Formats: sequence, C-alpha cells, structure tokens
Amino acid sequence: MTKREERMAGRAGFTLIEVLLVVAILGILAGVVVVNFTGKQQKAQINACRASIQAICTAIDMYEVDTGRLPPSLNALVSNDGSPNWNGPYVRGGLPQDPWGHEFGFNTRGEGDYEVYSSGPEGGERITNWEG
Repeated sequence: MTKREERMAGRAGFTLIEVLLVVAILGILAGVVVVNFTGKQQKAQINACRASIQAICTAIDMYEVDTGRLPPSLNALVSNDGSPNWNGPYVRGGLPQDPWGHEFGFNTRGEGDYEVYSSGPEGGERITNWEG
C-alpha cells in the first residue's frame, strides 16, 4: 500500500463530532417544523369549522324560506319534522361534526335570528356565526 492509500484509508468516514453536529442540526430543524405545523393545523381546523357553520346556516335559511319558520333543531334539516312545506333534506349525508368530533349546537335568538356554534378546540373559545 502506498503512503497516499494509507492516508486515504484513515479518512474514509466521518468523525463522531461531525455526525453529532449533523444530528443536532436536524433535531433543531425538526423542532421548528413541528412548532410551525401545529399552529397551522389548529388554524386550518378553525377555518374548516367556520366553513361548516356557514354551510349549516345556509341550510337553515333554506329551511326557513320553505317552511316560514326556523327549525326547532338541527335534526329538522335532515328529516321532516312535520312541516307541510319541508323540501329537504337541506344537509346531505347527515349533520356534520366539527373538526374535534363534536356536534354543532343551535339556539334561536329571537324572531328570525339564530346561532350555530361549536365548542371549539379543547381549551379554546367557542366558534359561532353570531357576531354581536
């Protein structure tokens, strides 16, 4: 073996320091990605919840136009509650659940006014169509 081959054979891999440095950098990058992804995932769930609430509100409005009154519950959007002018179902495939697996709530708030809401993420605030 020549002297050059001997030198190259001794340098054939990475040192322990180099490997540890690369692992540390990858760990830091993974931590940053997880933190950023977690925040974006919750925002996406909240936006999906708001979109579902708006779709339910549209179904409630269609029910009110057909029957002349607000539904007594959200179940009236998928099955006839005895209203003669019911033209549903107003929601296909049954009532949706919020992104956290809970049913949406429904309250009437006076003549022709109503609230559709979700309890929101665990420990978060309630998400609703009501802005007042």
